[in-house]
Formats: sequence, C-alpha cells, structure tokens
Amino acid sequence: MPVRPRRAAAALAATASITLFASACTGSANNAASDDPKAETTITFWHGWSAPAEVKAIEDSVARFEQAHPNIKVKLVGDINDAKLGQALRAGGSNGPDVVSSFTTSNVGKFCSSGALADLKPFIEKSKLDLDKTFPKVLQQYTQFEGRRCALPLLSDAYGLYYNKDAFRKAGLDPEAPPKTWTQFAEVAKRLTKAKGDSYEQLGFMPNYLGYETVVEHYMSQWKHGGYFAADGTSTVAKDPAFAEMMTYQKSLVDSLGGFKKLDKYRTTFGDEWGAKHPFQTGQVAMQLDGEWRLNFIKDAKVGFEVGVAPLPVADDEVAEYGKGYLSGTIMGIAPQSKKQNAAWELVKYMTTDTDAVVQFANAIGNVPSTFEALKSPKLKFDDRFKVFLDIARHPASTTMDGAVNGTTYQETLSDLAHRYENGTVTDLKKGLADTAAQIDRDIAAAK
Repeated sequence: MPVRPRRAAAALAATASITLFASACTGSANNAASDDPKAETTITFWHGWSAPAEVKAIEDSVARFEQAHPNIKVKLVGDINDAKLGQALRAGGSNGPDVVSSFTTSNVGKFCSSGALADLKPFIEKSKLDLDKTFPKVLQQYTQFEGRRCALPLLSDAYGLYYNKDAFRKAGLDPEAPPKTWTQFAEVAKRLTKAKGDSYEQLGFMPNYLGYETVVEHYMSQWKHGGYFAADGTSTVAKDPAFAEMMTYQKSLVDSLGGFKKLDKYRTTFGDEWGAKHPFQTGQVAMQLDGEWRLNFIKDAKVGFEVGVAPLPVADDEVAEYGKGYLSGTIMGIAPQSKKQNAAWELVKYMTTDTDAVVQFANAIGNVPSTFEALKSPKLKFDDRFKVFLDIARHPASTTMDGAVNGTTYQETLSDLAHRYENGTVTDLKKGLADTAAQIDRDIAAAK
C-alpha cells in the first residue's frame, strides 16, 4: 500500500513543483529514444514506496525483470514524492531518473501537458500494445491528458466500505446486509454510535472531510455526475446538481452524528492512518471508507473483531449502480531527459503489462491488479473480502477524478469549499459552488 498524502499542503507542494518544471522543461517527448534496448546498460528507477515490505516487493519485481532482461540493470531509489520528482526532472542531467512512478494520478494532467514525462505513444505503437485489450477504461483515463499519454497504470486502488460485524450484531443489525443507499447508511451510522459524555464510546462513521479517506472525490464517486468539467473545459460543480446533493448529504450526516465540532474533537484522538492505532482497527469507529490495502493493515494489527467489506452506498435513486467506487492507483512513466528511453520502456512495459509481474506485485503489496489478464489470473491470491475490490475495479460505473492542466489545484479549491460548508463557515451552498466554479475556471485559464 503506497502512502498517499491526503492534506492540501502536500498536494499543493507537488503541484507547485511540477508547475515550475513546466516553464523549465527542455526535454522533448522522444529526444533520446535512439538507444539500443539490447545493449548493456543501467537505468535508474525512482519510486515512492518506503515501507520495508513494499520496498522488498518492488525489489523482487525488478529482480525478475533483470532476469528476463540480463543486459539491463536497474538502480532503485525509493521514497520519492511528486515534489522531489518535479525537482529532479526540472534539473535534468545524468543523476536524474530514467523511469519514474507516482501515486498522484491527479497530477497526470500536469505531467502530460508540461512535458514532465515523455510521450509514450511511439513506444506503445512500436510494441503493438493494444491498450483497450490491456487496461480497464478508467485506468486508461487517468494515465493520459487531452490525448497525450505520458504514463501507464501500475496496479490500482479501489475504495469501499469496511465495517465491524461484531458492532453490527450488538446494534441488532444484520452483519451480512451492509447499507446500500446513503439513507440506509445514515440510519446504520446512527445506530452504531454510542455517546460518552461530550464524546463517543463508539462512532458509527466519521463523515468529516479530514476523516482520512472521507475526501470529496471519494464521496462524489457514489453520486452519478457528468464529471468535473464540461466539454468546453469549464467547471461543472455549480451546474451539476450532484455536487450540491453530495455536500448537502454529507453535512446532514455530520449534523446527525453530533455536529462538526464534536466530531472533529473526537477525530483528534485517532491514531495514525497508517499505523496499528487506526480508529477503525481500534474500534473507535464502526464503519470506514478505505482502500483495498486496509485488509493487510487489519491483518497486521491483529484486529479482534470480524471485519466485513462491501461497496460504498450510492444515492437513493441510483441503486442500479450499487457496486461502483472510486479508482486510482500508481502510474509509471519515462523521464524526457533520459538517454536510455528504449531500455526504460522495457522496464515500464514489463512492470505494467506482463501478467505474472503484475500479479506477483499485486499479491505482495495487496493492491488491485491493473490489467484485464491479471484481474482474472488464477495466480492472484486473495480472500473473499478482497474480491469486493476486484469487483469494484471492474464495475462499469466506477470513476476517477478528471485530469487538469494544473493538476490537483481544482480539487483543493473544491475541498476548501466543502470544509467550510461542513463546519458552518459557508451557509449558502449555491453561492459557494458558483464562486468555487469561477475560481476553478480562473485557475485553469491562468495555468494555460
């Protein structure tokens, strides 16, 4: 499970770094693709994994690549975020990476439009790689921007609902029948909540946007909407009623479970999202929106209750789409300044399209495979709960964020409104959405 920063500062820092790169980039899409991929060479691969088990998994995957390509040696550099990546690509030179990976799919629009990553089209065509037969549609969507493909997907993440079956039983709820609609969810969350003075003994669900994975985009995936941008490139958040519906529902959930101040005070007692004291694992909350990697954390924490997994609920009038969810994942690309782009492509192609490579890596770090063949491979190891995430990944209505020329900036602008609305600072949601849409449009225009 890669550590994905959820705070605005982290996302904005990464975006700013790539923005600076856009004005300094001198590499072209294919300026160095004349190297011989069969020659003896060493390439450098920068990645973001840092946990020991994940580092070992990436090392094992690269070792298998080197065995299959004995002429290519790979130097691994881990714990690289998008800010470090942007700085290195901006500087260029022989000390930079040849192959890179990122956990921030929302920055692909900036990666592609700025030239921060090389255009992969020539390599894909040369390899006769049929993307439609290789990758699900959503994964293809978040690895390109406006027709320019600068990345390929390397494993993916699907988001669903974790729930405490023991807590369900104690509350008189059927542990085999998790809520399917948001109305049902609100009722269940209330029944699972146990007050304790001015706090909680147990909270049914932490709805606040800072409640780890309960961010705007993850909520929005469960409301049917037409995307974040219209055909003319303008923001839809004020025109598409789904955005107001989601924020109105989330605010009602906040209010029904005790109000923002009480919930936020309780939130400050939570342990680290990536540690054993995660509030779902300790029993402080009975339901949690999270990704498939949480299964490994639950196992490692030796949680003492039975855990259930299901898709997130959907809007009440969209029950036919139950089973869908939010998708994202790791991306992989080539540095435009690399003098070894053909050799670099061999590594990218192997790690993203070789079925055994994808399956082995997915098994090792507990992520969802990113190719059709890997998703149905008999070598894929999972329990019944993990299958829920595989089904979400394959669901035709599952979605991801739209790409933008300024990366995550529009998401941060929308999230800022959402935070202010849930805490009561903004009371006129219609005006807030209109102002937010106007700001998003101005930022997009400035970035162009």
